Amino acid sequence: MNFYTGAARFLAPALTAMGWAFLAFNRRGHDILTTRASRAAEGGAFQTVAESVADNRYAANWLAQQGHSNPVIIGHSYGGMLATRHVVDHPNTPALVLLSAGRGGQENVSGGRENLFAMDRTQELTDQAKALAAVGQGDALLSLPGWWWVISARSFLDRLQHVPDTLALAQQIRCPVLALRGDQEDRTRYPAEEFQAACA
Repeated sequence: MNFYTGAARFLAPALTAMGWAFLAFNRRGHDILTTRASRAAEGGAFQTVAESVADNRYAANWLAQQGHSNPVIIGHSYGGMLATRHVVDHPNTPALVLLSAGRGGQENVSGGRENLFAMDRTQELTDQAKALAAVGQGDALLSLPGWWWVISARSFLDRLQHVPDTLALAQQIRCPVLALRGDQEDRTRYPAEEFQAACA
């Protein structure tokens, strides 16, 4: 999504009304497909995990230039997985809030009651993505059966390997954490209790 909807939208006025400075920002992969300064397609279908991590770092650097060198980090869904990586990389973070943060890691591609992402077609789609990448068509789009959009072959293969493992990273986090999950959301996919047990 983008910062016009969801938590980034409803939290901003609530927190600023309490006197907090609040920055909601889009990573370059915030929407499925977009074009910007050229005809080249961009967006979430093409973004790599490394680019997502870098975008969070760019936002943190900008905040530091504004005088906010150690902000509280709030991450929702995939943003929560990225937030755990960011907080481990920035140990002076004073607090972390995870809103329906996914499990991440290798289990990111399937599983859970919602059966998101590749569902039961992980191997088939992996083979297809590898074949496309091998002939220089890494930007070719694949339709995922349990996802809300398309994804490039290159980005699909990247997510299989590089999505931050929320539970493994929890062990390295030293700041206070508030991990929230809706009462009707899948405990397996959004493992707040497991995160609590793993978090230092």
